[in-house]
Amino acid sequence: MAKDMTLWWGSGSPPCWRVMIALEEKKLQGYNQKLLSFEKGEHKSKEVMDVNPRGQLPAFKCGDKIINESYGACFFLECEYKSQGTKLIPENSSEKALVLQRTFEGNTLHQKTVDVFMYNRRVPENERHESAFKRLKETLTGEVQMWEGYLQKTPGGFLAGKNFSMADVIVYPSVALLFRMGLSDKRYPKLSEYHKNLKDRPSIKATWPPLWKDTPGQDFFKDI
Repeated sequence: MAKDMTLWWGSGSPPCWRVMIALEEKKLQGYNQKLLSFEKGEHKSKEVMDVNPRGQLPAFKCGDKIINESYGACFFLECEYKSQGTKLIPENSSEKALVLQRTFEGNTLHQKTVDVFMYNRRVPENERHESAFKRLKETLTGEVQMWEGYLQKTPGGFLAGKNFSMADVIVYPSVALLFRMGLSDKRYPKLSEYHKNLKDRPSIKATWPPLWKDTPGQDFFKDI
C-alpha cells in the first residue's frame, strides 16, 4: 500500500507535517518521500509542478490519485484506511462534531500565524505599516488565546477530547511552530503542556522536522 504513495515535502512546513503524521498514525510507513528545499526553490521544479501545478508543498500521490491539499490528503488517508492504525475521526456523532470543528478551525490558526510570520517577506518594504503589523499580531494573539481556552475546558489532553484525533494531526504542527518561534510557555500553560506532551508521541517524534533538529528556534512570537 504505502509503496504506491509518494510525498514531496519541505522541512518545518505544518501542512507537510500534517500528512506525515497522518501516514504514521495510519501505519503507512515505507512510502516514497522526497525532501525538498524551499530556499533553493525546489518546490517549483518540473517534478513537483507536474503533480501540483501551484508549485506548493506538500504534493502527494497515492497510485494514480493526486491529493495535494494537506487537509484533503489527511482525510483521504483516514477514509481509505479507516480500519488501520489510529482512528482519527470517531463514530460517535457528538465526538465527531467536535473533532471536525477543531480540525477546520486549525486552518484559521495556521493562516493567522502565517500572516504575521510572513508579513515582512510578502509585503514590499515601502508598503509596510507598523499599525497593520500590530493588528495582525493582535489578531493572532486572540486566536492563540482561544486555543488556550479550548484546552482548559477539554479533558483528556487532546484538542477534541480524550483521544488523539484528526484535530491533533492538523493543529499540532501549527502549535509546535508557534513555540519554536518563541510563544510564551508561561502565558499559554495549557498549550505549552499540550505541545510538550505530544512531542514524544511516536508519529510526531518520527516526523519531527529535521531542520528544527539542526537549527535553533527564534523569539519571533515572544510578544503574542
